[in-house]
Amino acid sequence: MAIILNIETATKNCSVSLAENGIIISIKELNNGNYSHAEVLHPFINDILKETNINSTKLDAIAVSKGPGSYTGLRIGVSASKGLCFALNKPLISIDTLTSLSHAISIESGYIVPLLDARRMEVYAAVFDQQNQKVRDIKAEIISDTSFLEYLNDNKVYFLGDGAAKCKPIITHKNAVFIEDKFPSAKQMAQLSYTKYKKNDIEDVAYFEPFYLKDFVVIPEKKKKPIF
Repeated sequence: MAIILNIETATKNCSVSLAENGIIISIKELNNGNYSHAEVLHPFINDILKETNINSTKLDAIAVSKGPGSYTGLRIGVSASKGLCFALNKPLISIDTLTSLSHAISIESGYIVPLLDARRMEVYAAVFDQQNQKVRDIKAEIISDTSFLEYLNDNKVYFLGDGAAKCKPIITHKNAVFIEDKFPSAKQMAQLSYTKYKKNDIEDVAYFEPFYLKDFVVIPEKKKKPIF
């Protein structure tokens, strides 16, 4: 038996689940349009453990969404996960955020393209087949009307995630299908983290860092004009 705590903070959806052998026994999520992870993540973890009557020492592993995604969100989730692993002497499992998001839908044919917002008209994206196998690696790319044409020309392509809304007016191909209200969630992490746990596919807690894909850029504030 494996009891794993799953933590997802890569987007505005703050999500925590507790799973036994890949089956969720408790989950808490908040997606209110803000990055509220710093305020709600630790209360979510405490609430889940209290509600399930499971002491943190009984956890077998901690799993965290590793990115790409929000720089701040990833830092909060990874810091919390590493802190728990150090304090409890538990293994750390990392889950690729876009792989997890691809499991939010099921399709019989075609491709799944999870999209995460990455400023302006740029997204983080990967391409998966109907078995959720990655057929194109993760890229940070600027969306245009020719994006993903090699997949769209002969197949239905299902776009989902918080980057999908800004792509919908631009990717107008007849085979493009946009799925709303799908975000990375600790719900999809449960089975993925259990699979990794069984393979002992774990991270070095001391050296693990989120997968940012791009460097963090600080946008300077505009200088205010002096008032005379």
